[in-house]
Amino acid sequence: MYHLSNQIPVTDPGRRIPDPGKRIPVPGQRIPDPGQRIPDLSREFMAQHPDVIVKPRDAMPQGALTLPAAYYVDPDFFKREMDGLFGRMWICAGRTEQIERPGQFFVRQVLGESIIVTRGPSHRVNAFYNVCRHRGTKLCTDEAGAFAGSIQCPYHAWTYDLDGRLIGAPHMEEVPHFRKEDYPLHDVRSDVWDGHIFLNFANDPQPLSAHLAGLPKKFRPWRMEELRLGHRIVYDVKANWKLLIQNYSECLHCPNLHPALNRLSHYLSGENDPLRATYMGGRMDLRPGVATLSMDGTCPREFLPGLSGEDVRRVYYYAIFPNMLLSLHPDYMLVHTLWPLAPDRTINICEWHFHPQTLSQPGFDAADAVEFWDMTNRQDWHVCELSQAGIASRAYTPGPYSNREDLLYAFDRMIVELHGAREA
Repeated sequence: MYHLSNQIPVTDPGRRIPDPGKRIPVPGQRIPDPGQRIPDLSREFMAQHPDVIVKPRDAMPQGALTLPAAYYVDPDFFKREMDGLFGRMWICAGRTEQIERPGQFFVRQVLGESIIVTRGPSHRVNAFYNVCRHRGTKLCTDEAGAFAGSIQCPYHAWTYDLDGRLIGAPHMEEVPHFRKEDYPLHDVRSDVWDGHIFLNFANDPQPLSAHLAGLPKKFRPWRMEELRLGHRIVYDVKANWKLLIQNYSECLHCPNLHPALNRLSHYLSGENDPLRATYMGGRMDLRPGVATLSMDGTCPREFLPGLSGEDVRRVYYYAIFPNMLLSLHPDYMLVHTLWPLAPDRTINICEWHFHPQTLSQPGFDAADAVEFWDMTNRQDWHVCELSQAGIASRAYTPGPYSNREDLLYAFDRMIVELHGAREA
């Protein structure tokens, strides 16, 4: 059901995105009345779970329902999302460690385009359309590797340096007025945040720093740039990309679907930040006696250096739109990148990253963390596929959200706004 795949496409650029620093309110949401009883905070619950600090949530507005089926199954809706989000926002494409040396490269299939990501001689990260400027031939057929100092077309040997400049064009010296400087590779805007490489296809995008808003400061203690890949699994999920983000952004399903996770981190612990135009997320707390999220809750590794006493007792889960799911643990970083292929299919590249000193330890073994999250991931992707199948039924009608699904409802409002509709 889930297998390795290197297909990572989508379609075309589109509409303007809102200010990333803007909090997106839930229309009609209100604070509960002082006397209103909230079951999650009942005396019985608190007596049974003294280790869990549960904060009340605002009451959802009347009519707070999930999205209609078309948002998950209609190709026109899918294309608008690819154009308006994946074609305008910063997309997480990979890690700088994949191209540590000049000439190293990897290729991504994004928005229906093949993109070469490489490092130039000045160590700058560059991204180019995988298209020769002579007669349009695809330049690179390998998914990753290293260029021998230049990029050469396999057809007529037009050759480009690692910054995309044309440096060789056989027989073009015979053509009057031909100038090599007029034919560099077409580039894609690229930038880096703490070891993560981002691409943007918009003609005039906002800076990556604006897209990320307060996240770089918030997550600086993890020193993500220093972390290195320990394991990778690629999942092929038969579900709409939004269902994966929604599943990732709530844990009400955890007691039923993830009993192992719930034993380590109670599903009502922690707190969410308000949804922003470019990301949403929050944290969950580890139960007393639990060191990290692993098969048995123990941690055979040192905690990441620089974390506070509070942060080693928490796991942070943030969806950075449109395709990055960032999970920061006390001892490792888990990153998902989502690559939608169709309304009902999404490739998910999942990577576990550890501190290099941990990786260099004799007998290093990431199995405790990998097995735990691979089990949890497969449980999640299975129910996402079940949701996709049910939503595609003629019997499906939107259902009501609970107070603890406020992030999902706010995310839905953002998607509705993208499509230009006033109501879901």
